[in-house]
Amino acid sequence: MPKIYFIDVTNRDTVQASRIGLAKLQKTMLNIYLGQLGIHQSEFAFPYTRHEQNYVRANLELKELGAMGSLILEGWCRAIVADVKGALPTGVRDFNLSISTSDQMILHKFRGKLNREQLIKEMVEAVDCARKGGARTIGVNAEDASRTDLGYLTEFAQAAKEAGADRFRYCDTLGYDTPMSIYQRNRHLAEQMKIPIEQHCHNDLGMAVANSVAGAQGAIDGGVDAYINTSINGLSERAGQADLLSCILAIKFAKDMDKYEIGDQIDLKVAYPLAKYAAYAFGVPIPINQPGVGANAFAHEAGIHADGALKDRRNYELYDYELLGITEIEQQPGGRVITTGEYGGLAGFKHVYKRLGISFPDDETAEHVLELVRYANAHTQKPLTDEELLLIAKYPEPVQKILTITP
Repeated sequence: MPKIYFIDVTNRDTVQASRIGLAKLQKTMLNIYLGQLGIHQSEFAFPYTRHEQNYVRANLELKELGAMGSLILEGWCRAIVADVKGALPTGVRDFNLSISTSDQMILHKFRGKLNREQLIKEMVEAVDCARKGGARTIGVNAEDASRTDLGYLTEFAQAAKEAGADRFRYCDTLGYDTPMSIYQRNRHLAEQMKIPIEQHCHNDLGMAVANSVAGAQGAIDGGVDAYINTSINGLSERAGQADLLSCILAIKFAKDMDKYEIGDQIDLKVAYPLAKYAAYAFGVPIPINQPGVGANAFAHEAGIHADGALKDRRNYELYDYELLGITEIEQQPGGRVITTGEYGGLAGFKHVYKRLGISFPDDETAEHVLELVRYANAHTQKPLTDEELLLIAKYPEPVQKILTITP
């Protein structure tokens, strides 16, 4: 039976959204959390973009050093040869190559530069360039697939498959689909093309999670593996994208989902720490009603609800909050607090790391890590988390690359 896998696109799609963003160190931490969660792949960068390239190389090093588990680090490029050629020297060997396919985009975005035939030719040349450059995996993305004529979309997907693509990404770029329409279209594509299909659903009409799950069902019922693109806490461009945790929970606990299996080895206990870190790094609080991790996700006040939950949690809770790494009481440190950062000194720095169980063989080593901590704090402009401090101490050389951007 085909399975469902997750490709999180927070570090590519969400960071390009208006008004929010992440420092490269914070993007790195999300990759580490995603690896701990057991996610198949992170769309982690625009590898042809110069200011991303030190971050890209350092994250590939961290992956090789075991910091991200089995997580695949995949780069996003436009489906043009120039982007692929610009990305290959970074060492990225897993790609998603994207081009618009709808008549709306062809007529009103490309404005005569590409027609349907030229668009396929451009995509095929990019796939060929990636393959010749040593790509391990290639996904081909049809931007605005939900508004693309199904006959042409099938032709485009067939050309991608014949060129050597491993997956086809169905992009509901404007959140236009419904669960029924995306199921039917993906099942048709799966039955016709016999190529794994990714769901890339935006939330403009509030249906991103439902559409992602339904599209994955259509792909699997059509006989191929399904991949769901997600973002952490549902953040992304405009109204957001399919929330990672909501999609996982829907597949695990929703009605009649028993035959749909997640292929990733998910450790849900990482879900809450990941959601908290993303909210902190983006500076966007978790909504009170966010599935699983919102402050009210397991809160009960109404008499019949409180009574029922106290008698048996299954009366009003589909799943256990402990599964997600949530505890009933989260304690914040009180009294004296010593931190370290951009203007920290050696004594405070050593105190903080001692609390984390780390000591240094000599002051020279400590001073080197302290200098990285200072730069990291200047880089993020937020107090460094314990996990960030641990990363800096354990992997100082890759972190130094992450913190280095040369215009």
